[in-house]
Amino acid sequence: MKILHTSDWHLGRTLHGTDMHEHQRAFVDHVVELVREHAVSAVLISGDVYDRAIPAVETVQVLEDALGRLSELTTVIITPGNHDSAVRLGFGAGLMRDSVRILASVADLHRPVVLDDGAVEVAVYGLPYLDPETSRAVLVDETGERPARSHEGVIGAAMRRVRDDLASRPGVRSIVMAHAFVVGGEPSDSERDLSVGGVQSVPSGVFGGVDYVALGHLHGPQVVPVPGSATVARYSGSPLAYSFSERSHHKSTVLLELDVDGPPAVTLVDAPVPRRLTEIRGELSHVLSGETDAHLDDWVKITVTDPTYPADMHARVRARFAHVLHLTHEPVVGERVGAAPVVTEAMQPTRVAADFVEFVTAAPASEVELDVIQQAYDAVQAATARADR
Repeated sequence: MKILHTSDWHLGRTLHGTDMHEHQRAFVDHVVELVREHAVSAVLISGDVYDRAIPAVETVQVLEDALGRLSELTTVIITPGNHDSAVRLGFGAGLMRDSVRILASVADLHRPVVLDDGAVEVAVYGLPYLDPETSRAVLVDETGERPARSHEGVIGAAMRRVRDDLASRPGVRSIVMAHAFVVGGEPSDSERDLSVGGVQSVPSGVFGGVDYVALGHLHGPQVVPVPGSATVARYSGSPLAYSFSERSHHKSTVLLELDVDGPPAVTLVDAPVPRRLTEIRGELSHVLSGETDAHLDDWVKITVTDPTYPADMHARVRARFAHVLHLTHEPVVGERVGAAPVVTEAMQPTRVAADFVEFVTAAPASEVELDVIQQAYDAVQAATARADR
């Protein structure tokens, strides 16, 4: 049986103000083609389908179109992440066609969607994002004791329920969808912190005992080892880069194949890349030179390092690069020696200002700068004298 593992679509998210709906639709087209090409039995979306709890109308329409097209070809199984509202995403789940399954209930997380292609039977358990404070009241054990107020505590309690149910299904292969920061995973700048009481991570060992863990939350595709277990756990990663910290990610979807026995077979399928992300740093002469020709069509983050602010910097850079998303001036200065100069009442104000320029730039104030300081001081003195008359 072939299953496609995805996560972190973040529908509605922008990249430094750039609308991404067009590129998110292109990813949906890609997934639809993969389902057709590989006869995929189910598409998994492990959380953060939307980027915010209350998505915009256009964003909802993108998901509606995706579910409509995919559900004609296969089964789609969705769990909410920390960006989604489980209640809003799960609304109407019981009314949807059998090929669209939204697993948003904490109380029912031990009730799987069972896939059966006639040769292999797979139980897919959906763990919605488990907020420790609210979900621990639901995940009490048989004695009525609540799990610890941490991600490890509530996910551990959820997995005990999953394993108990799985024990009653001999010969059935198993997948757990979970949205969490698992120890060993490599984060990027665009994931929202899951900290609760300083405890945000989950040891991978809590997921032992199932065949495959379809993880969501971290945006870089990666494997997470599960010590002492044959369980395969991995993050599919986000389909698109949502920050420049993800510029080196190799975005993909996970094509998972499960037979009646044996380890899951995993193939990574490249996701479409709308535009490369590139960071360019250097003096303006370098930024505007032929050395950066290869990046003219990229989304770029540019840091100009000239000692002084170049004239018409923004206009000149934007005239060359059509897709500048972030442009700043960060002058490179020499190494400062010692602490800031001490200011005394006896010091001339112009000398204080000149010392400040030298401390900030690690170079003595130029003649032009000294002249500007003197002109400013003279203007203040003249204005004060007029006011005193």
